[in-house]
This record gives sequence, C-alpha cells and structure tokens, in this order.
Amino acid sequence: MILCITHSQDFYTIDLVQQHLEKLGYPSWRLNSDEFGTGYTLQYTLDKGAAQLRLRQGRRSLAAADITGVWYRKLWGLRAPAQLDPAYLPAFSKEYNTSLHIFFDALQHAPWINNMAADHAVCNNKLWQLREAQHCGLRVPRTVLTNQPEAVRDLYEACGGNIIMKLHGALSRSMEGKGAFLPTTRLQAADLAQLDTLAYCPMIFQELVPKAYELRIAYAAGVVYTGKINAGGDAAGSTDWRAAAATLPWAPYTLPATVAEKIDALMQRLNLSFGAIDMIRRPDGEYVFLEVNPQGEWGMLQKHLGYPIAETIAEKLVNKIQHG
Repeated sequence: MILCITHSQDFYTIDLVQQHLEKLGYPSWRLNSDEFGTGYTLQYTLDKGAAQLRLRQGRRSLAAADITGVWYRKLWGLRAPAQLDPAYLPAFSKEYNTSLHIFFDALQHAPWINNMAADHAVCNNKLWQLREAQHCGLRVPRTVLTNQPEAVRDLYEACGGNIIMKLHGALSRSMEGKGAFLPTTRLQAADLAQLDTLAYCPMIFQELVPKAYELRIAYAAGVVYTGKINAGGDAAGSTDWRAAAATLPWAPYTLPATVAEKIDALMQRLNLSFGAIDMIRRPDGEYVFLEVNPQGEWGMLQKHLGYPIAETIAEKLVNKIQHG
C-alpha cells in the first residue's frame, strides 16, 4: 500500500497520481493531514519488544508495516473539532501533531517522494536554495534577507532602484489562482520611508530581473516538464504572474540541456525527488533561478499542456519501491 499525504481541499493532482498508481498495480491510501485529529484513529502498541502501529479511518485499517511507499504531497495544519473547548486547543494541537509525526517516523522503512526532512529543510531556507543553486552553476538574483532599513537602501541604490520584496514564507495561490495571496512586489521610492516596519517582519529583497518570460518547471527524479508564461503585458502580473488581473495562458517550453542538467544537480544536492521550480529567462537569453518549492503547484502544467507529470511521479515512486 502506498500512502499519499495531502489535505482535504486537494484535488486533481492527487487523483491523477492515485489513478496511475492503481494502473501500475499499486493501491494507495489518501491521508488528509488536516483531518488527522478528527477523521482518524491511531494505535501504537509496544509489547515484548514488538511494535505495531495501525491507522484507522472509518472501517478502513492500515498497518504502518504494510506501507511500501509514501508520496508526500502537502502537510496542512490540524483542524480541531468544532465542539472542542478553546482552552484545550493547545493540548489538542500538540498531542495530535506529536502522534502524526510518530506515525510518519514509523514509515522510514519505505521510500518517500519527497523525504519529509529534506522537503522541510528546503522550504524553510530559501537563502540556502540560492546558495546551492549558485554552486551548481545557476545564476541567482542579488538577494538580502533583512530587518535593517539601511541594508535595503544599499541594495536599492546598487540596483538603480530596481528591486522587489517578498516574504520568505509568502502565502501563495493554488493552481486555480484562488486563496489568500501576498505577491512579489516592486519596491517603490516612496516605500523607502516605510522601512522601519521591517522591525516587525523581516523580508527578502532582490534585484529586479528583466523578463522575456517566466518559467514553472516540474522536476520529477531527473525528468523536467516546463511551462512558459508571459505576464509582461499585465500591469498587476508584470512582477509576479500569479497577481495578473486575467488568467494568462501557459505554453510548452523546452529547457536547454545545460540548464536542465544544472537543475538536476541542484535537486540532488537538496535531496529532493520532486519540486516546482521558478525561473526567469532574461531578454538576453540568460536563465535566472528564483526558487524551488517541494510542494509547489504543477497541475496547471498537466491540465493545460498535457504533460504526464502525475504519471511520472507515480512511476518514479514505484521504481524506488522496486529498486530502492
């Protein structure tokens, strides 16, 4: 049995991967992480040195020992029961999160896409991503993570006033362009007077990279699928395509082999089997790496461009199960 870790609002991509796993002869079990405290029961028994861990959902039951592979798609915060006294919410969250990760720890015998520790390490340090990308020969923007106004002003002057700002853990939209969102924003001269507010929230500041177009790359264990999007004609989306006022079309794109090889080297250094990578192609033809999100969206590339990304994820996980 393959475990697919996601959340209750996930759709399309999770279904496609599970359907292809079934075609390959590997049944799967969907675990909605946000419902772990409301929709599942867990029993961990230690008796005479033998440990048994079993998860139940309604009438279904799954032993940790029977899980042969894990697709780690997303991990969401726990949903508390509506009737729970707010005074008990800290205990509920703490104990259920602990139990959930005890369950995950019991699955280390199985191959994962992605390894959870590697996934979280990459998500939690975008500056490390950029450093490793440089090591692999990829160009990255000049970057400062800071709560110091002087550092921002220095970068602003060094880049001729052409810099952007964003949160490290910015809220991001789904593949349908919905949900809470704080886009990458260009820093204006008037914003320099407001930099004292950085004391309340450090931010990332980067040189503004000129764009011919933007790229979203779905990487799956050595295979890359790339979509191109051009938001240059949209005032709201010119800095961040996700903020465009209208839905913009994706176009298929083939990365140069040299760029794909550098991405593959980077993903291996980061210990990631899967990731959604954002890059910019400059008007002069140079490629600039922005970031990799191990849990990033790719369904739009499969839906609109026909790329078999879900099938590749399923096949790569099965290959790990069969060959280690």
